Amino acid sequence: MRLSLRQLQIFLAVCDHGSTAAAAGVVALSQSATSAALNELEHLLSTQLFDRVGKRLIINDNGRLLLPQARQVLDAAAGIEQQFSGADAGLAIKLRLAASTTIGIYHLPQLLAGFSVQAPQANPRVLIANTSDVATAVANFAADIGFIEGPCEEPDLLVEPWIKDELIVVCAPQHALLAASNKSKSQQKNTSNISLPALSASGWLLREAGSGTRVAVEHALLPHLHTLHCAAELSNSEAIKHAAAAGLGLACLSRVVVADMLALGSLIELNTALPPLQRHFYLVRSKHKILSARLTHFMQFCRDWH
Repeated sequence: MRLSLRQLQIFLAVCDHGSTAAAAGVVALSQSATSAALNELEHLLSTQLFDRVGKRLIINDNGRLLLPQARQVLDAAAGIEQQFSGADAGLAIKLRLAASTTIGIYHLPQLLAGFSVQAPQANPRVLIANTSDVATAVANFAADIGFIEGPCEEPDLLVEPWIKDELIVVCAPQHALLAASNKSKSQQKNTSNISLPALSASGWLLREAGSGTRVAVEHALLPHLHTLHCAAELSNSEAIKHAAAAGLGLACLSRVVVADMLALGSLIELNTALPPLQRHFYLVRSKHKILSARLTHFMQFCRDWH
């Protein structure tokens, strides 16, 4: 076999950094040696893996085909080394995680702080993105384990329910819906039930397509409201809650996301005719990934958390 792990390592470095010059520093080679190794790999496979645009290397369809396979091979090789290194299984050294936004900001820090008590030398790397990007990262072996907020249809992933999350409907104190509801009575922190037609006629602040929160909100609301009028689409929940506080529209968000603004009175939780709104968060991993002792230990810690 002429294909080497070192060639695949160089290929991944070029993918990640966009040029042989940038990749050379990562793989501890000169630029000429890095370029020669990449050319040798392309010659061995009888195909170009990158399009050359000036000094930049843009991965093409052949490279994209190789990319997840290369990550899988290198991941398996690293797992073999760790398996026989004698290292403590509880250490999450170089543990690669990916989490969707709400989990990554509001849950993962506490989880990792708890895990660090058991593994004080743990040094995880965390990618925070939307659910779709997290699933892709795990499927492509760019992350060991993913935490997502919505359904996942990636055929190569194993998905298991993790923890439950409560969704609530909030708006600014000056929102017209509150004014109409409280027209004949004094202002209250929590209003009487807002009707479904009133909610359906209101403008909603929504996450972008591919977001687990967007999927969860639509799944929770559409069976009752039938349609959601989008007042604005924003790419993270922090932006949505601030937009809601400014009076731009209604928002349906995780209670943990808006707890601070509810406490300050910047947002008001609406009592509505909707049933209680809940969703599941999920753990995902590749079905092709060989679980090392450290990953097994960490996943069990995640299952026992909360």
